[in-house]
Amino acid sequence: MSRTPRLPSSLLRVAACTSVAALALTACGSGSGSGSTSSGSGTVKVGLITKTDTNPFFVKMKEGAEKAAKEDGVQLMTAAGKFDGDNAGQVTAIENMVAAGVKGILITPSDSKAIVPAIAKAKAKGVLVIALDTPTEPESAVDALFATDNLKAGELIGEYAKAAMKGKTAKIAALDLAPGVSVGVQRHNGFLKGFGATEKDVACAQDTGGDQAKGQTAMENCLQKEPGINLVYTINEPAALGAYTALKAKGREKDVLIVSVDGGCTGTQAVKDGKIAATSQQYPLKMAAEGVNAVVKYAKDGKKASGYTDTGVTLITDKVQTGVTSKDTAFGLENCWG
Repeated sequence: MSRTPRLPSSLLRVAACTSVAALALTACGSGSGSGSTSSGSGTVKVGLITKTDTNPFFVKMKEGAEKAAKEDGVQLMTAAGKFDGDNAGQVTAIENMVAAGVKGILITPSDSKAIVPAIAKAKAKGVLVIALDTPTEPESAVDALFATDNLKAGELIGEYAKAAMKGKTAKIAALDLAPGVSVGVQRHNGFLKGFGATEKDVACAQDTGGDQAKGQTAMENCLQKEPGINLVYTINEPAALGAYTALKAKGREKDVLIVSVDGGCTGTQAVKDGKIAATSQQYPLKMAAEGVNAVVKYAKDGKKASGYTDTGVTLITDKVQTGVTSKDTAFGLENCWG
């Protein structure tokens, strides 16, 4: 797999901060889950709406957007839901940003379906709307999507797990996200495809919300249901670390293979430490930077970004398997986020 360009970890902040109307005031770079505006020297306004501003993935996404906005000389307005799933908060943020005159909005939808009417209203006002990380349902509800190929991310760890199992019969635990969330569904299905398995091969499936404590509980439940589990797929690395904790408590951490998706710095370090065998790394900085650049281009020449742009995914592991392309944790830690 080709090397994904490294994005600088030291990101400049834009100095001024004001609140998006009707949202609580926050300082630039704070993690309070509301909204802010970073002022550049230009007049073009770009909006960024994330699911939350406490998740390290979205914190890094915001940093990428801030850096790109400063470089392009535009004004960045930011907002976030109070919690993952706060569709009402995202709807309000869209309305406020449209009223403030943004040229484009970048959004990671909390509810891929429920957000669509608000997006349609923004587009009717001539606002370019780009989904980052998470597609809307339907995907065509936005002008463009900049995101990881989550199906491919799942396939990569599925292929890795298949090779690492070396012909052993797999008893699979799937620690998923939540019902109907497109990112979770794609990663799960990709893992099964890459491994060459079907739902019938999953001995235990539990939802975790991507949370470490819930991941631990889910793993404990799965071990009760099927003590012989020897392969664990997790939606993300917090869930994977929860699974590892549960397995370690049973003395099983050495004989169960854990694979995951995300590539955050904590998760990548866990791969280096041997707690997770492999993870598929994605790049939130790149998503946000390319999104801001697309809005700036639209402001200059009126041409809208369209379709799907794959922002890259890389398999990270220090336990290389024959026939599976990967990078080591040195590369992963150099390009991680969080």
